[in-house]
Amino acid sequence: MMQSAPFTLRRGFLLLGRLFLGGLLIYAGYAKLILPGMYPHPPVGVALALFATQIDSYQLLPPWAVIQLARSLPFAEIALGLLLVIGWQLRIWASFATALLLGFVVIVVRSYAKGLEINCGCFGPGEALTIKTVLRDGALLALTAGIAVCAFLEARASHPWSAPEKR
Repeated sequence: MMQSAPFTLRRGFLLLGRLFLGGLLIYAGYAKLILPGMYPHPPVGVALALFATQIDSYQLLPPWAVIQLARSLPFAEIALGLLLVIGWQLRIWASFATALLLGFVVIVVRSYAKGLEINCGCFGPGEALTIKTVLRDGALLALTAGIAVCAFLEARASHPWSAPEKR
């Protein structure tokens, strides 16, 4: 069996993709908690209440679910981003990130198709839901799915520094 090179195109894509996506998720969660565009920064409770109003504008969830989602999603995004950056159990977390972004894309496309003129809420307040948002989220979904597929393919490949199999 021929050993694979320690650095391949797939491994490079996997590394750069997970670092980019992880950083983006960390920033998205951070932006929902801190509201970097506002000065002085409001307390976290106020920021989460503002995020809850953005979630509610999608007209999908009952009030209790809106509050729970607003309180948990920023922290989940930060945790998921950190796990992607670290690269531990990448297949699990890349699959979870793909499912999360698929849900985001479905909701954004639905809202855009209904003609809702709302704030996206993706990276804090003030970002209108436009075709640009739909295309950006679709591209991020494609990237995340590519990372998940590469993570599964990489797990099947032999480690580049492992000894060749004996027959």
